[in-house]
Amino acid sequence: MVCLVASLSTGKGTWIHVSKLIQEGTWDKIFLITNAFGKENFSNTKNAEMVIIDDNKNLEEIRDEIKKNLQGKLNDTEVAVNLISGSGKEHMAIISAILQLGYGVRLVASSDSGVKEI
Repeated sequence: MVCLVASLSTGKGTWIHVSKLIQEGTWDKIFLITNAFGKENFSNTKNAEMVIIDDNKNLEEIRDEIKKNLQGKLNDTEVAVNLISGSGKEHMAIISAILQLGYGVRLVASSDSGVKEI
């Protein structure tokens, strides 16, 4: 199985997409990159680990926080990533952190026929 790392931040309707992705996929582990608002308000039905970031920090600080929280927790050689929610700065920090940890990235999304690789 593969780990899922998903951005859970801003964007109308994006939390529904992330919820669907979590429910439809077979994930070894799930990591949601979010802020304090997301931690307090997202219904975490599959006990995903939440990585809380301060989106007011600069790109490198956000990347380093994500790296620190994912270090030693991912398995296999690649990670399923969903960036439907959030800002470009958050997306860049997520991708950079995963790549710097030495993992490959598979972009995934929820569709009418289930989870698909993009």
